Amino acid sequence: MTHKVLVLGLGKVGSLAGRLLKETGYEVGAIDSEERDDFPFPVSRCDVRDASALAKQIAAYDAVVSCLPYDLNGTVVEAAVASGVHYFDLTEDVATARHIKQLSASAGCVLAPQCGLAPGFISIVGASLAKAFDEIRSIRLRVGALPQSPRGMLGYAFNWSPEGVVNQYLNDCEVIHSGERKIVPAMQNRETLVIEGHKLEAFTTSGGLGTMCETFDGKVSELNYKTIRYPGHLDLMRFYFHEILMKNNRQLAGEILVNALPPVSKDVVYVYAAVDGWKTVSGRREHVLDEFVHAYLPRRIAGDTWRAISWTTACAACAVIEMLFAGRLPRKTGFLKQEEIPLADFLETRNGCHFQPNSNNPHPSP
Repeated sequence: MTHKVLVLGLGKVGSLAGRLLKETGYEVGAIDSEERDDFPFPVSRCDVRDASALAKQIAAYDAVVSCLPYDLNGTVVEAAVASGVHYFDLTEDVATARHIKQLSASAGCVLAPQCGLAPGFISIVGASLAKAFDEIRSIRLRVGALPQSPRGMLGYAFNWSPEGVVNQYLNDCEVIHSGERKIVPAMQNRETLVIEGHKLEAFTTSGGLGTMCETFDGKVSELNYKTIRYPGHLDLMRFYFHEILMKNNRQLAGEILVNALPPVSKDVVYVYAAVDGWKTVSGRREHVLDEFVHAYLPRRIAGDTWRAISWTTACAACAVIEMLFAGRLPRKTGFLKQEEIPLADFLETRNGCHFQPNSNNPHPSP
């Protein structure tokens, strides 16, 4: 039986996700703000805010993946639950994920939010590293989507949703600190990283951990997520949001930033995960640090060259969908945490294999 998947939103990520799912062998349909005939699958127009119309569309499919802005996902997941259709999204918004988890108690389908890059792939990597430890002291997760050739003082380009980036910079962050779950401000606790010879900075941002704090509560002393940027970015963003009060108008703040820093085709996605703790090695207890460090570049997939942020996000979601239909996810119904997904199985999927360190990438892991 060919499984049917509905893609909502044909932006940078949704366009690729639809193509990848089609190439993987699924029957794909899509909904966008306008009808289009330039895709290898049918695209229809539907107002996703119209719950009744959306429910009729979703009911004809086995799974739906939302590539829409986070604030539209509530209506989508409610329609999916009502129809018993598996649900996936890319959101980093904490409130949206919390709403989805509440709905999962009575769901007869899998509800898998946060299937992108961070949260998403970084959560899978961090949890995989942690499984090899007898006792964990810290889990540190870092991700950054940056221009390869930065210009200007901010050294950034908006290859991702401006609404999502602004939320990450302004919303509070959940962490585990000294063994306790805490809420801390965004844009704090700067640190320096060097990846493949590039000096970078990282600081706290919201949403990147997904459900990791809940999962590792009581099991780790320190757990945090930070966004990677070029040096100097943090100070300027603090000035922008807090000293001239752009935090008071998030929509305008995003519009100004996108106008000043438009997308670039040559980007790079840095992924860094580190787990510090104790393992039993050759019968001896040893204190070790395990790391996953990689730089992902634009790649030719599905007939076109895609930005690194686009393909890493789309491939992550599509790999989880593959695992669902192959019966390789740890659950068949209910709320799926990204850290529950086995990394080895993820990397063996047709879409997840692109994340392997030796998968035709000119910048292999150290």
